[in-house]
Amino acid sequence: MAKLKDMLVKRESWSDLIMGNYAVARAMIDTGTRVITTFPGSPTPEIAAALDSVDRDKRDYYFEYSTNEKVALEVAAGASLNGHLSTVFFKSVGLNVASDSLIQLALMELIGGMVIILGDDPGANSSQNEQDNRWFARMSYIPMLEPANPQEAYDMYREAVRLSKERRIPIFLRMTTHVCHAREVVKFNGIETGAPDWTPGFDAANGPYVPIVSAVFPLKRKALAKLADFEELGNECKLNEALAPNGSKPVDGKRLGVISSALVAMSVLENLEETRASVDLLKLGITYPLPRKMIVEFLADRDEVLVLEELDSVLENEIKAAAWDAGVDCKILSRKDREDFMGELGPRRTMKILSDVWPSIFDAPAEIVPSKEISPRLPQMCPGCGHRSAFHAIRKALEDDTITVADIGCHSLGFMPPYNMGEVLFSMGHGLSTASGLSIGNDTRKVLTFIGDSTLIHAGLPGIVNAANHDHNITLVLMDNGTTAMTGHQPRFGSGEVGDKIPFVPLLEALGVKFIRETDTYKQATLTQHIRDANAHKGFAMVIARHPCMLKFTRKQRKDMPDLKMPNVRVDQEKCERIYECVAEFGCPSFQKNEDGSVTVSEELCIGDGSCLQTCPAQALWRPKPGGGK
Repeated sequence: MAKLKDMLVKRESWSDLIMGNYAVARAMIDTGTRVITTFPGSPTPEIAAALDSVDRDKRDYYFEYSTNEKVALEVAAGASLNGHLSTVFFKSVGLNVASDSLIQLALMELIGGMVIILGDDPGANSSQNEQDNRWFARMSYIPMLEPANPQEAYDMYREAVRLSKERRIPIFLRMTTHVCHAREVVKFNGIETGAPDWTPGFDAANGPYVPIVSAVFPLKRKALAKLADFEELGNECKLNEALAPNGSKPVDGKRLGVISSALVAMSVLENLEETRASVDLLKLGITYPLPRKMIVEFLADRDEVLVLEELDSVLENEIKAAAWDAGVDCKILSRKDREDFMGELGPRRTMKILSDVWPSIFDAPAEIVPSKEISPRLPQMCPGCGHRSAFHAIRKALEDDTITVADIGCHSLGFMPPYNMGEVLFSMGHGLSTASGLSIGNDTRKVLTFIGDSTLIHAGLPGIVNAANHDHNITLVLMDNGTTAMTGHQPRFGSGEVGDKIPFVPLLEALGVKFIRETDTYKQATLTQHIRDANAHKGFAMVIARHPCMLKFTRKQRKDMPDLKMPNVRVDQEKCERIYECVAEFGCPSFQKNEDGSVTVSEELCIGDGSCLQTCPAQALWRPKPGGGK
């Protein structure tokens, strides 16, 4: 398999086994997408990694990591207003951040075309919820396409581009975690576009682009007319198709059908292939606006139809309304179990739902009984992570009744044992403002909150201005690891990776912060004292706990110095008093408590950073010098 960056700019057509995210990245290049923006978040970061892997002198597109999702959407929208085909992509909850401007887009004439790629997350694989962003399409009047696999992701992006440019509207391409990360052999077209034309095309006459009161209703009428036109397209479009994989014939005197989309439709197809049941399937590629004429015809020709979808009853409610309006005599069936409204619906789960609805046709899948109980494995920070040292040091400085507030980032794992810090979590950047609220009228319990360096730039600065200038009585710990670690080490603004370095202390002082302390997290005693001092301060206080992401650091170290091997930490068994602070309080996964009660260090996990040496009360931990010896 050729290198990804070479395949992405290959001008001729080709086929290869490839991830859904990579297929979409190639589709962007195929179609001459000129401006592409993002804020990283799973399940979409591989799209960015693919685009960023292409050498700059081979790119016919502009790509940027933006400071947050709202900025990313607005940059892409501005490019489209200027006549350049644009795309923005981010994860599910990122749409919440971008929604303020998103809601206006359908009112505008986007002359360059614009595709908005959503990485939704049924099952909450990497998110704090599993929100169903299909609702946003309805609220914003923006059409939505939903691919079921990598080939469809590639094809539907191309179709979304065509329709968006033709109709001057934004279009959602909703991909879920499964589709983003699935792999299959995808057939790619050649690159059809030539060198980019960056001639500015903005013209206010294409507007109005200012939705003041006098313009709102004309703009909304136009948006609704475009939506109605798009619905007519859906009634004839090949993206929506009726399938009869086992022949369309009655079962027990009834004609049966399923209406579904994306991954769920593929799961149902697999169930039908396995059982050979004569159940028809209306597979929707356009899930907003729904092709009501096509749906009503499908319902009218069947006695019972099950609407099967992941998460909320979005399709079901609209399909039932369409059936009522049309007076269709068809029984529309629903999922029966509350559990069916959560998580991904793969073939096993859809078979269970089908068996609940039609038990005479489908057998419920046999229950999977594990051969033995497996202990749950808690998510944890990497060996050597500076956040571990920070939590270990901070815990020593806190009163038992301290209220601790978490934020989004690797440091969210501080909620887990043994640190048990971060009792509230809403969204990126919420921690500071939530902590401020917890401090109001609270004279008895100290409030401490965390924020990551990436989140500080993304959404933290307004909260800091608010807390500093109201002088809320809280302590904020800035966990600075120098990168966007949790989503794959994308560049962080202010680190020097994108633009100039932004020194945090002068920035914070300019925002009104008067109490600031900083230290490396490996200096645990110093950090503990800084926290004590901050908590003793009456008013807003900040402590910067700094250490580079060790996963990123060691990867670079291995690349730059492939022969270097740091010696593992070791346990002096004669000194070890079996206090177990290394295991139970510090919690590095390199430490292993054995059946005989002894503690040893895993050579595979330990990176030899030595941050643990200071944690042992018996001073039983030691690390050989690189040349040997203590």
